[in-house]
Amino acid sequence: MIGLLGQWIEHRRELRRRWQEDAKRLAAADPVNAYYEAQRRAARSRAQRNVAESWHWAKVASEVARIEPRAEMDFEVVKAIADQEAAGRS
Repeated sequence: MIGLLGQWIEHRRELRRRWQEDAKRLAAADPVNAYYEAQRRAARSRAQRNVAESWHWAKVASEVARIEPRAEMDFEVVKAIADQEAAGRS
C-alpha cells in the first residue's frame, strides 16, 4: 500500500512539474498573452473532449497568473476564446 501511495505522489509531482514548466515557457515566450494562450489551449482541449489536457491547460493558466504580473487576464477575452474554440470544433 505504501508503494502505491508513493507512486501516486510521484505521479502528482510530475503533473505539477509539467504545468509549471509549460507556464514558464508560455510566459517567457509572450508574457502579456501567456494567460490567454493557456486558456485557448484549455478551450481547445475541452472542445475535443480531452479532459486531462483541459485540466492541464487550466492549471497552466492559473500558474501563469501566479508567476507573470504582466499577463493580461480579461474574462471577456477568455469567454471569446472559449466561444471561438467551441464553434471551430462543432
